[in-house]
Order: sequence, then C-alpha cells, then structure tokens
Amino acid sequence: MSMTQSPPANFLRSSSETFLRVLFGVFLAVIAIGLVLYSAQWFAAVTVVMALFGAREWHRMVRSKAQRERADQQPVHVQTIITIAAIACAVTALVLRVVPAAFAFLAIGAVAAFVMARQRGDNPFWHAGGVLYLGLPSLALVGLRVFPTQGALIVLGLFLIVWATDTGALVFGKLIGGAKMAPRISPGKTWSGTIGGSITAAVVFAAYIAFFSFNVLAGVVFALGLSVVAHLGDLFESAVKRRFGTKDAGGLIPGHGGVLDRMDSMFAASCVMALLVFVAHLNPLFGGHA
Repeated sequence: MSMTQSPPANFLRSSSETFLRVLFGVFLAVIAIGLVLYSAQWFAAVTVVMALFGAREWHRMVRSKAQRERADQQPVHVQTIITIAAIACAVTALVLRVVPAAFAFLAIGAVAAFVMARQRGDNPFWHAGGVLYLGLPSLALVGLRVFPTQGALIVLGLFLIVWATDTGALVFGKLIGGAKMAPRISPGKTWSGTIGGSITAAVVFAAYIAFFSFNVLAGVVFALGLSVVAHLGDLFESAVKRRFGTKDAGGLIPGHGGVLDRMDSMFAASCVMALLVFVAHLNPLFGGHA
C-alpha cells in the first residue's frame, strides 16, 4: 500500500496550515497593536519576554554538535541566561533613559557569552552574536516607542510594513510562483513573492499615513526601502538555519514556527528604522525631520 498522500489530502493539509497561520497571525497582531498603544512600559516588558524565547531558540540552534547532543539533558542553556539577563538590563536602562548603560549591558553580555562558549568549545562567535542579534532590535523597538513624540505611531507603522511584506510575499509567492530568489539559502522564496511583498507594504503604509494626512509619496518610498531590509533580514536567518541544518528555529507559535521565524524580518527593519530616527533624525511618518 502506498503511503503517499493524495492531492486532496495535500490540499486539505496545506489549507489547514494556512488557516492556522493566518489565525495566529491576526491574534498576535491584535495583541501587538494593543500593547503598543496601551503602554510603553508594558511594550518593553513583553519585548523582553519575547527575547527570552528567541534567545532560547538561537542558542539551541547555534550549538556545536557536541553541545547539541546534550540539549535534551540541558534544556536551559547558560548562554540563554546570559543573553536574557543582558537584554533585560539593557531594556530597563533604556526605559529609564540611561542610553549608554543600555548598550554597555549588551556589550558585557556579548563578551560573557563569548567567554563561556569558548570555554566549552561551543561556537563562541555565534553565541556572542546572538546577544547582539536579539538585543539590538529589542533596544530599537523599545527606543522607538519610548523616545519620539509619535513613538506609538512610528512603531505601528513599522509593524504594518513588516507584516504587509511577509503577508504579501506569502500570497504572491503562492499565487504566481516563478523564479526562486535565493534557492541555496531559502528555496521557498520567489522573486514574485519578494516584489509582491514590497508592493503590498508600500500600499498598506501609504494608506496608514494618508489616514493621518502625512506625506504619502515619501511614505511609499520609505516603505519600499524598509521592506527590502525586511526581506534581507529573512534571508539572513534562513542562511543561519541552513548553516546549522535547522528548518524552523522553534515551534512556539502554531503555523509560524518559533519567535525567530516570526521576527527575523522585524529584527533588521527595526534597527534600520531606529538609525533613521535617532541618527539621521528622519521621521518616517512625516517624510521629513523628526
């Protein structure tokens, strides 16, 4: 008897997975929007909690082969503890507006992670990099919410761009298909999905800022650029997962994988947004100076 699933069975399974993905995506979006609007402090606290799950996924993923074999016996990795402690202290310092201390905590955490991993022969650069990979976006998101006058609107705009990019890429990729963008890194990513995701992000963000009577043309250009950054963030994590032979970073979120799988685009986009706001002094909503 053949164990191969019939086309109808495959279709039903695919439809079920897509429905689950959309359902939890909408649920998470509602929670995220509520947190952004409700309180900067609560938003910061939940950011730290999400970083905790992300840190666990990252450090399990980048373990050396010898350390990976001990994963079941050591579910809480020392690197995870170092990373989340550094991020929690850094975010707290940022909320208290002690910015130099926030970056100092991340630097100390990265050094500590490197030293501990080196002693174990456990990919020290990857573990140290994890502190920054999770910590810098955490600071970027919290900083964008806490400091600018329009902080809540800016963070919501960032979320809309990234969510629209991911959703548009999924929809257009499935509908059109076609040439693969980076088959060696992410076999499922197509040029049609990538372009469709960026166009979707531009349209959604344009509608968002038009609602507030902001500069739509500048917003479209900004959304397209940030969408490209989001795609690159997705590709980077795909490359890391391929490097360590992992399909999904985790399974915390039904239909989405782990926190890293859901947030990879956001990590890159949030850091670039923070650079634009705090270094270039640009307000992405008004299309001008912050």
